[in-house]
This record gives sequence, C-alpha cells and structure tokens, in this order.
Amino acid sequence: MTKKIIAVVGATGAQGGGLARAVIAQAEGPFAARVLTRNPGSDRAKELAALGTEVVEADLDDADSLKHAFDGAYGAFCVTNFWEHFSPEKELAQAAHMAEAAKATRLQHVVWSTLEDTRQWIPLDDDRMPTLMGEYKVPHFDAKGEANKLFTGRGVPTTFLLTSFYWDNLVHFGMGPKRGTDGVLALTFPMGDKKLPGIAAEDIGKCAYGIFEGGREHIGRTIGIAGGHPTGAEMAASLTRALAQEVRYVDVPPEVYRGFGFPGAEDLGNMFQFKRDFNDYFCSARDVRQSRALNGELQSFEDWLDRNKDRIPLE
Repeated sequence: MTKKIIAVVGATGAQGGGLARAVIAQAEGPFAARVLTRNPGSDRAKELAALGTEVVEADLDDADSLKHAFDGAYGAFCVTNFWEHFSPEKELAQAAHMAEAAKATRLQHVVWSTLEDTRQWIPLDDDRMPTLMGEYKVPHFDAKGEANKLFTGRGVPTTFLLTSFYWDNLVHFGMGPKRGTDGVLALTFPMGDKKLPGIAAEDIGKCAYGIFEGGREHIGRTIGIAGGHPTGAEMAASLTRALAQEVRYVDVPPEVYRGFGFPGAEDLGNMFQFKRDFNDYFCSARDVRQSRALNGELQSFEDWLDRNKDRIPLE
C-alpha cells in the first residue's frame, strides 16, 4: 500500500514531534511522516531519521523551500513558534508561506495549529487589558488567529486545531512550582478559581494524527483539544500528591503577573486574563471527550504527572 505523506512542520519540537512519533508508532497505518527542519543534522532530526522517517530541509521564512518540502505530500501539519523570536509579524509571514506552499502543491488536508485572536473579545481600545506591541492584546494568540484567513483565503482544505496550556511548561518554561520564603512550593497563576484547560504536548500531535485519520469530515472545522480542565487549586493538589510535598496555589492579579519581568510576562499575563475572563467560552471550545475520541491515549494531568513528576525542577 502506498502511504499518504504528511509533511510535519516543527517535528523536532513539541507538537510536530508528537505527530511524527504517532505516525511512526502506527507502522501499519495509512500515513508516512516527512519531517521538515532547518537543521537536518540536529540530534532530534537524526533520531527521527534513524526511525525511518524522511527528513527534508526547509525554512518557514523561505516559501520556496516549503513548496519543495510539501511537494508530493497528501497533507501537512503547520505550526509556528512565537517564543523563538517574539514576533507576531514573523508568525504571520511564516503562516502565509505555509498556506502559499500548501496551495501551490495542492495538499488535500492541512492541520493548522492555531489559537484565538483575542481582539475579537477584547478590542484594542478596551482598557481592561493593556495593548501590547501597538496592535495586539495577546500577541502569541492573536497572530495565529489572524493567520487563519491566510489558509481559508487561499482555499486550502484546513482543519483549525485550537491547543491548550502545555503541562510540559511546568518542566521547560519556568512555570513550575517555586519555593517561597517559608519553604513551601507555590504554583502561581492569575486565574482565580477558574479552570485552565491543559494538555500534554505530545498529545497535541496524537490528536492531529486522529484528525488526519478522520480525513475530509474534519476539513473546515475548528477543533479544540485538552486533556483536562483543572483549576489552579486542583493542579496544586495533584502536584502535592505527585511530589509528596505541599504545593500551594497562589492567585495573583494579571497586572502583578505582567510585572514579573521575565521575557513574555506581559503577553502571558494577558493570556491568563483572557482565559480567566472568558473561561466558559475557552473551556467549551476545548472538549476533553472529543480529544479522547481523536487520541485514545490522551493523558489527564494526573497521568502526565505520573510520567513526568521527576522532570519538574523544584526551586
């Protein structure tokens, strides 16, 4: 059987890597992964190549390289990484390149990893939340949401995948518990008692696999995914059990979080405020049952902690 090739953008990262490995795990399945990377010589690219995956050099800033990489593929998983460059304008340009390449190569199915354009809920002149970079409320959300039209406007057959907070951020992004002056670990979010939809990063790729497997029934749809909707207090209780030491949930106002001073603090403060203030919408857009239907191995927060608790740095 000739397998359908899925070109995977970001395959050496969290989301794309999850999809590439899901394809590899389904050796008898209908798909083959083609890994796109700027650096085929990287350790992660070599690791995927060793598993029998095709590795192709491509750059999101180079539309021609993407056309070459997409050529002959059935579909593509498209994603951008705001935190690599902190530029929503660059994200928009990269999304345009991917959409252009998808159209030029007549891909039959694209899954675009996107987020809400929060300006549809909080206009720029709404002073409940500061405007950042002159024209965004949550830059790393807004540019992705704005980029949706770059795919639809070109007639690219697209599924729009709304992701959730990565639980892996507790390991890699400095969002894990921090030890206070009293020696007690604290998990700090400006979420009040609202729910924070979250997911294991690898499960995003596995859900994307389920979308490709579903085929045309998912084209044109927006699908939100999450492994669970815990509150900050519930996350702290789960961490307490997993780490066998107290973890306290600390709620701070968004304006305090925005002032923490680390790169992206303002953006993330606004993001948490958006999730808090529009919590009913945000949770309903990310259905756990639907996510599990796409990915039978979907992890809850407790499942993820069982596998990853020893990787969480405790400061």
